[in-house]
Amino acid sequence: MIAVIDYGMGNLRSVQKAFETVGAQVVVTSDPKTILGASSAVLPGVGAFKDCMDNLREYGLLEVVPQFIKTGKPFLGICLGLQLLFSESEEFGNVPGLGIIPGKTLRFNFNDRAGEKLKIPHMGWNSVNLKNESPLFKGIPDASWFYFVHSYYVAPEDARTVCATTDYGSEFVCGIHRDNVHAFQFHPEKSQALGLKLLKNFSLLQ
Repeated sequence: MIAVIDYGMGNLRSVQKAFETVGAQVVVTSDPKTILGASSAVLPGVGAFKDCMDNLREYGLLEVVPQFIKTGKPFLGICLGLQLLFSESEEFGNVPGLGIIPGKTLRFNFNDRAGEKLKIPHMGWNSVNLKNESPLFKGIPDASWFYFVHSYYVAPEDARTVCATTDYGSEFVCGIHRDNVHAFQFHPEKSQALGLKLLKNFSLLQ
């Protein structure tokens, strides 16, 4: 059973439906016991970094996410669920994150080739360049297109955690993989066939 962590923010129904489409058993829950007892867990997220951290605290889940990751069972972060894994975010000042992955979440400040500031948020389809190997990209070609909507990006301290990048004026990290932790800036649940393939790959992890 895959537990989609409900902390009051995120497109939970879309994530649930996408997993169900690929044949996975999934439950949306904010119950710590259910989350820790699941075979794998997913942390989605939409909104402001600080609000999400506050909600995790209010729901009593701030320690549950690290506890689950320490079990070694597969864990997936999506969009803000990626950013929350990092040490801190510069959104509304420096806001501490979960500290699972050393590094920061930074606001886009990139220019296009003409020197003009790029539009924020970065929204729409973009190609994803595969870096260090990740089992979630099995059967997915390099430079495949996935759907993005975000104003911040992650900057890990350890380049070995990077499994995917994309380009928006400049190259940025859009996917990480370390041990049992997988997380992506793009939305696989909104990325049609290849997004579903990625979620299927996750559902098959042991």
